[in-house]
Amino acid sequence: MMRSVRRTRRPLQAGCWGAATLLALSACSSSGSSGAGSGATGSGSSAKPSGTVTVFAAASLQESFTTLGKEFEKEHPGTKITFSFAGSDALAANITGGAPADVFAAASPKTMAIVTKEKDAVGTPATFVRNQLEIATLPGNPDKVTSLKDLTKSGLKVVLCDKTVPCGSAAQKALEAGNLKVTPVSYEQDVKSALTKVELKEADAAVVYKTDVKAAGGKVEGVDFPESAEAINDYPIALLKNAPNPDTAKAFIELVQSAEGQKVLTRAGFLKP
Repeated sequence: MMRSVRRTRRPLQAGCWGAATLLALSACSSSGSSGAGSGATGSGSSAKPSGTVTVFAAASLQESFTTLGKEFEKEHPGTKITFSFAGSDALAANITGGAPADVFAAASPKTMAIVTKEKDAVGTPATFVRNQLEIATLPGNPDKVTSLKDLTKSGLKVVLCDKTVPCGSAAQKALEAGNLKVTPVSYEQDVKSALTKVELKEADAAVVYKTDVKAAGGKVEGVDFPESAEAINDYPIALLKNAPNPDTAKAFIELVQSAEGQKVLTRAGFLKP
């Protein structure tokens, strides 16, 4: 049975990706001890981690957070980490709309601010990694894309993330830094959707994160460009105010910020905070 939402500040965004899924998923969360500490991780808890923690995380964190979730469950038998990966703006809208979750990991401070402005986060969110853009092309780079300027070529099918999501906002900053304008064939709601367009050969190139190119393996080829240095995104993480399982959520955040967690994230291509 779906658990009722604790409060509703405003209706969930219509058509927001995965809204129904997010609510259904969070209904499966088991409640831990009540109350929340201060700061991104809060004060250390002596309680043994238990139960389910629901983490809303930016789509670009999917591979590394899935790995960390498995490590956490192995270290703490009886726990379960469930994830909802999507564009940070969609996730923030669901959180402020009342969807129950324990942790929010966003791909930019701007999207985290949507949550903190509504006082739905505990304390000050902590930056745990950074990410840089890269151009994803078809394997072998048949269109000979070597720079951001090459994306302006006539006939080249380019995909960008929507300007409202962190990868799209970063791409716009990079284009502005190069005094360039690209007309994409589509704007995608998260970075994985943009990358998939190239993987399926529905687009010739996409501006995504280095971590996504690395995760795709041989399905795409990455092209660095200097303007990306002007658009590096900080990734903040926060415990949510009405977290159903705050103590175990704090333990997961601590793992993300730990040396072990940072090793997993840097191996995935993220930059240290």
